[in-house]
Amino acid sequence: ICDIEVPERLSSSYEQLKSYHLVERCVHVPAREGSEEEILLVHSLEHLEVAKSTQTMNEEELKRVSENYDAFFFHPSTYRCARLAVGASLQLVDAVMSGKVRNGMALVRPPGHHSQRSAANGFCLFNNVAIAAEYAKLKYGLQRILIVDWDVHHGQGTQYIFEEDPSILYFSWHRYEHQEFWPSLKESDYDAVGLGKGKGFNINLPWNKVGMGNSDYLAAFFHVLLPMAFEFDPELVIVSSGYDSGIGDPEGQMNATPEVFAHLTHFLMQLANGKLCVILEGGYHLKSLGESVCMTVKTLLGDPVPQITGEMAPCLSAVESIQNVRAAHKPYWKWLAHEGNFSLFKQMLLINGLVLKLKIIKINTNKLLELHRKNILFPVPPIKTATTGSEGSEHFLEHVQLVKEMDKTEIKAIVSDFYADLLKEDKNLLSLGSMLTILDKILKKEVCNGIAASPAAALSAAVALRHSVHFGFQRVLCVFVGDMQIIPNTEDGKMLIINICEKDESGKTSCKQYISLKWKEGAEGNDFFPAVLGFILPVAYSYQPNLIVIAVGPNRTLGISGISLLVALLQGLAESRIFAVIEDTEINLMQSVAKALVGASTPPFGIYVPPTQEKVNKIKTLRDQFQQEWKMLQCSGKLSDFI
Repeated sequence: ICDIEVPERLSSSYEQLKSYHLVERCVHVPAREGSEEEILLVHSLEHLEVAKSTQTMNEEELKRVSENYDAFFFHPSTYRCARLAVGASLQLVDAVMSGKVRNGMALVRPPGHHSQRSAANGFCLFNNVAIAAEYAKLKYGLQRILIVDWDVHHGQGTQYIFEEDPSILYFSWHRYEHQEFWPSLKESDYDAVGLGKGKGFNINLPWNKVGMGNSDYLAAFFHVLLPMAFEFDPELVIVSSGYDSGIGDPEGQMNATPEVFAHLTHFLMQLANGKLCVILEGGYHLKSLGESVCMTVKTLLGDPVPQITGEMAPCLSAVESIQNVRAAHKPYWKWLAHEGNFSLFKQMLLINGLVLKLKIIKINTNKLLELHRKNILFPVPPIKTATTGSEGSEHFLEHVQLVKEMDKTEIKAIVSDFYADLLKEDKNLLSLGSMLTILDKILKKEVCNGIAASPAAALSAAVALRHSVHFGFQRVLCVFVGDMQIIPNTEDGKMLIINICEKDESGKTSCKQYISLKWKEGAEGNDFFPAVLGFILPVAYSYQPNLIVIAVGPNRTLGISGISLLVALLQGLAESRIFAVIEDTEINLMQSVAKALVGASTPPFGIYVPPTQEKVNKIKTLRDQFQQEWKMLQCSGKLSDFI
């Protein structure tokens, strides 16, 4: 009866993992059957007994019992398969929580997120993810678990199970089409925020049209999920990982390409000290499913994240949904407290009295998947993170690989064209030598990223930017923290500079290619999250750089945790090609940045502190100023902003 939820979903995904040589790089965790006690953590005894009884039923009996449920079809092996899916999910939780592995993925079927306490539903018999969350709370004493459901259907079963539970933050985006799409429930809309003590801990982001793409998914993360997740500060992240939200899927009819799941995974790896369990849900286009599974696993293994494709601008319908979710959750979250009054987007459309006809773009899925395969098969440099034996580097040698420095003649040859007047001091010359050695290896793709100590970070950053452009890089992003005394010419559009400082004394006015973000971190903790998530990341993703330079100079206004957050999140861009140059007095900072670059562990980002009204206003002003140029900033606004 059911021709899409088939065994080939697992076997073809596993074959694809093998073809990318990913299986051999993973720790294999044996599956087991979930026990009845474990299933009863979430489900009723009656539901368990009905499921158990189907093992000996004939075809007619199986049809009759299946008719009691919505879109569920029993087979004599269903009960055992569902118990294996539960057990495999719990094995993954144990492996991650015990420290045997940092993260992992459970390829299981049947899926689980539609299953309710006392009912099978939508191909789901037992709710694997919900059981995994309850199991983790019980066995490991966890008090905060984030569940991210990126399946294209609403996981109403998970919502019902946890809607009164403040220890579980549940986020689901899903095809909704104003309640026209299955499961067609009122409680799948943005205003279902949870019940009782669970109010604010249920986040529904409904997609009201098909064709959502990479930029829509990223915008949802930047402007809704990630700010909430960092404020919530989970101890474990579990993904209800449905790939029917990917391109080509007959159920979802969305346009998101497989590499977007690498980016989403990368963001979630920065939470819960990297403890991340990805558990398969839907996904019914076998090619798209297999590629998306591979993108997820490659990222979990720490490989560079591939460049994202497509225009970086969320569509009007996506922005409508994002703004409505933010409005519905404003009473419950500190990061939204100072955001001003949201007007629901639908009301604004009515005021304008306009009807928008949305263009549906037909996409050739197979062609796009072929292009995707070419894009992601870029050679991964043999060295992850490099430094030189310069002063200060001995403090983080355990994390990175030493490379041999250039001699003075080579340095002079490289920099004389650009900054000849700066070569008079030997100290500057030596610091540039250390910096250029590493940068050159990054540009030539011999190393993935690198870090250098410098007595003059502003000079090093300026030379690095010009050298990169001269080498042939067309889009270089520089994030400079502190006083940036030398600002290169950005008018050719080949570089974008974001200067984070207390006072910008450069005399340069903010424009599309040079943005001054005046920010001084509060004394009580890290209040930089909203600036990174709500401004810097959206601008960076809009720009799509092919190299990132992060420089920390004198009078820095951010703490170590804020800078580490910046480095960790920006690694999703430019195939993780990042060069960090730091004033050589900052030993602790260099250690933390080196940790973030090498991916050995997630650096601590400090205590989340909500920003002041003044700082929220700064972000909002910058967002309003630049959202036409850098469209990933669009998370609210007037209809006229999109016309």
